[in-house]
Amino acid sequence: MKRQEKISNAVIKRLPRYCRYLAELREKGITKISSNEFSNLIGYTASQIRQDLNNFGGFGQQGYGYSVDGLYNEISAILGLDKEYKMVIVGAGNLGQAIANHTHYYKTGFIVCGIFEINPKLIGIRINDVEVMDYDNVVEFVEENNIDIGIICTTKDAAQEVADKLCFAGVKGLWNFAPVDIETPGRVAVENVHISDSLYSLAYHMNKNHENDK
Repeated sequence: MKRQEKISNAVIKRLPRYCRYLAELREKGITKISSNEFSNLIGYTASQIRQDLNNFGGFGQQGYGYSVDGLYNEISAILGLDKEYKMVIVGAGNLGQAIANHTHYYKTGFIVCGIFEINPKLIGIRINDVEVMDYDNVVEFVEENNIDIGIICTTKDAAQEVADKLCFAGVKGLWNFAPVDIETPGRVAVENVHISDSLYSLAYHMNKNHENDK
């Protein structure tokens, strides 16, 4: 599989959607799909799908289309989903518990190894058999357990300090749910998730549709 050095972020952000739909096709026993059929299913144009996949060498055959299994496995490998990742969550409130429950339920190779909190009322409880520990011990835990990903579910004011500690301890990536963009060293990847952004986009589309109905 030939890969270009620089793939646009827009393409990368579409890959998980491809992977999710391909997983559903596999569950239904569908073995092959054309770009036009995939387009009707996923909502991107057939041309867009072909262009995206050609960034990685292309996987279809003329007159046959795509092997669902083959394409799923290739995209999974591109995304790094053929590996397991150890994670810690900082912040054991409602959001942190929801993230822990989500990753436990879907079992996608992202494993929550530890949960950390400063609130003494939450320290010691167990979430899916993972004990909530004192935040003061997070650096030592990350170093000793070779943690790959830190998940930040704290307040806005605490997020950057938490990020700095996790980066110092050696994580390779941060998944940040605090309502602020955090900064990391170049060696640490970061995904800032702003839930409100998605809600605001929904409000825009609702109002736009309402205007079109007038």
